[in-house]
Amino acid sequence: MDRSPNSSLASTDAISSRDRRAVAALMVAVLLATLDTAIANTALPAIAADLLAAPAASVWVINAYQLAMVATILPLAALGDIVGHRRIYIGGLAVFTIASLACALATTLPTLAAARALQGLGAAGIMSVNAALLRFIYPPHRLGRGVGFNALVVGIGFAVGPSVASLILSVASWPWLFGINVPLGLAALAVAIPSLPASPRSTHSFDKIAAAFNVITFAALILALGSAAQREPMGWWLSALAVALLFGVLLVRREHGRPSPILPVDLFRRPAFALSSITSICTFAAQGLAFVSLPFYFEGVLHRSQVDTGFLMSPWSLVVALAAPLAGRLADRYPPGLLGGIGLAVLSVGMVSLALMPTDPSVLDISIRMAICGAGFGFFQAPNLRAIMAAAPPERSGGASGTIATSRLLGQATGAALTALCFSLAGVHGAADALWLGAAFAAVASVASGLRLVVAK
Repeated sequence: MDRSPNSSLASTDAISSRDRRAVAALMVAVLLATLDTAIANTALPAIAADLLAAPAASVWVINAYQLAMVATILPLAALGDIVGHRRIYIGGLAVFTIASLACALATTLPTLAAARALQGLGAAGIMSVNAALLRFIYPPHRLGRGVGFNALVVGIGFAVGPSVASLILSVASWPWLFGINVPLGLAALAVAIPSLPASPRSTHSFDKIAAAFNVITFAALILALGSAAQREPMGWWLSALAVALLFGVLLVRREHGRPSPILPVDLFRRPAFALSSITSICTFAAQGLAFVSLPFYFEGVLHRSQVDTGFLMSPWSLVVALAAPLAGRLADRYPPGLLGGIGLAVLSVGMVSLALMPTDPSVLDISIRMAICGAGFGFFQAPNLRAIMAAAPPERSGGASGTIATSRLLGQATGAALTALCFSLAGVHGAADALWLGAAFAAVASVASGLRLVVAK
């Protein structure tokens, strides 16, 4: 059944029970994909020790997942427009579940890294078309609520990842961090297969050459960011950057003039879409700077335990959980540029307050600052998601959805790389520098969001 925004579903105020099951399946899968991005960072020391791997080599447990996700999200989103978003989502969830089992059973670092790359490919299938599917589940006048729930789940997944990892590691070994995905993934598949909606399909063919250019461009870009941040030999990361630029130029030239390009250059010509994407990249860079630096600050400077650190990170996610659904409802009534601009200004203020924390802050002192950041972040994400999807025509929903996920991942990768650079230059005290950088990124994002109030769609 074709449940497009122009179908009879759009005329009702409530979604059906089948659609509610579809949303539940979407949210479970999105939560698994986002949690796995966060929990591996916390478990990395335990994994390295158990597999007798050097810390530098163990970073590939993180890199393999990120590389696979960033490199394949846009091609999978484009493929979803052709074969159906439902197929890409279910296939991605199945691959993610199988790869999670492979991660749990891995006994060597190369095996685990390979399984993580496969898991990243599955996560890319989930995240690339998630927003597109929401567009075909919710009627237009309730889309803000739908993306509000999605924003809530994504925000919570990244925020509570360290806490979840700490709790599991306190009672079990690291393979359980991945093994727990298997029953949850199977349950989500059982609900998703009969309930996810079909969507209109494009008639154009899949451009394999453009897909290959895209994979090389983004994989090389992430490698360059990580290598530069870790102060590896300049020749190495400059070579990776040159490869990214070369294939990026080739990709843009190939996509020029195509009706449905993998890299959505057609959508970036729309000012509202371009500004929303810039807002997203800058905001997630700010979040990445905070989430990577704060655990080191709490443990290395304040000498809190790993479990305490997880709980100190929680106020951010708890307030996001409260703010995101409200922001989603407001996004159906007020301009996203206004909501996002206000929220990101609050986020910038919150990160400045974190950077200015006293030398021995209380739990309440930290929690208030984290809650301010969570409130600002919560009022950005849902309106921004709605703005990106609304700026794209229905037949380009896959490209818009892929851009959402790619912008988020590029922002987080940039934030993590800059945090690593701060620590490399200033040691554990680099956390304060990272927070100041995060405040600057949030301020730039607030300006970009506000500019949407004065430009045409």
